[in-house]
Amino acid sequence: MSLAVLNPVFGLRSVSRLQRIRAHMMSSTVSSEVLLEKVGNAGVITLNRPKALNALTLSMIRMLHPQLKKWENDSETDLVIIKGAGGKAFCAGGDIRAIAEAGKAGGSLVHDLFREEYMLNYAIGTYRKPYVALIDGITMGGGVGLSVHGRFRVATEKTLFAMPETAIGLFPDVGGGYFLPRLQGKLGLFLALTGFRLKGRDVQRSGVATHFVQSEKLSALEKDLTGLKSPSTSDVAAVLDSYQEQSTLDAEKPFVLQQHTDAINRLFEGSSVEEILEKLQKEQSDFAKKQVETLSKMSPTSLKLTFRQLQTGGGLSLQEVLVMEYRLSQACMRGHDFYEGVRAVLIDKDQSPKWKPATLAEVSAQSVEESFASLGDKDLKL
Repeated sequence: MSLAVLNPVFGLRSVSRLQRIRAHMMSSTVSSEVLLEKVGNAGVITLNRPKALNALTLSMIRMLHPQLKKWENDSETDLVIIKGAGGKAFCAGGDIRAIAEAGKAGGSLVHDLFREEYMLNYAIGTYRKPYVALIDGITMGGGVGLSVHGRFRVATEKTLFAMPETAIGLFPDVGGGYFLPRLQGKLGLFLALTGFRLKGRDVQRSGVATHFVQSEKLSALEKDLTGLKSPSTSDVAAVLDSYQEQSTLDAEKPFVLQQHTDAINRLFEGSSVEEILEKLQKEQSDFAKKQVETLSKMSPTSLKLTFRQLQTGGGLSLQEVLVMEYRLSQACMRGHDFYEGVRAVLIDKDQSPKWKPATLAEVSAQSVEESFASLGDKDLKL
């Protein structure tokens, strides 16, 4: 039954209004985890699991990827906007618990979710139309993958960015091996190894976000973006720039790591995690002691994999990085630390993981090498 039959008034409404209603009906019938709508010439995605901080599931990925492709090839869609529902998070990460359960049970989710998520990350990274991620609230792990590879990332004072994977026996995936080594100096490696959290304007100052706009201005910003007619990338940038200029909150505060930038660049320069740790231990400053304490809690295997991942990823394309990271993800799924990290942080919440191996010295070069080895016909294909 057509919508016009349901209510004759619809016949008088614009085509875009019909498209919005159809999109709403489609999203509510297929899955309410993701809302897809067409507003003017823009495709608007709302991640809609607010109680789960919009954590990314496989079913969400399977809705997002084909829709992005459809909009990319649609002559009446000029840009894509992605945001999170609920006001607390853009997307707090992937559904880590579900992956851990599947891994223990021998389920296919450990292959499917990583493979399809990375394919989605690559689609975002190579998107031919302006892609605007409104990263208002918590943005970690999988949420970073949905935003950082897009052309525009808009942080607010509520944004909390982190890649905390080394604390759960993983590594900063979703293309972390691509964007982190490309941040200024050794900042990316510091963020990757320690899981340090950046907040608000600092997310933009670090280079993770392209713009900073106050949260209260986002609805007006979205309205202006969806009102653009056949915008170019520079048209979208001009709107974002104008909103950033109006957002003066915390403008006078220095970058949170500004006083430590030289120390980070010096101390996190090294040919191994052990060398970095040795430098930090010799330093004796409060900042260095804090980093030693933080790193001592992380999975030694994860630290070594992450170090090599960023060292290698700095010279690779996004496509090559995601192929590498898929190999690493499967190595972690075969190992011990990921399941132990999820238990300690998310299930029992005792925050006392028992890593195996327990020290950096015990993580063999061979085990690291094997984690990066080709999976043959099971490799990720992009």
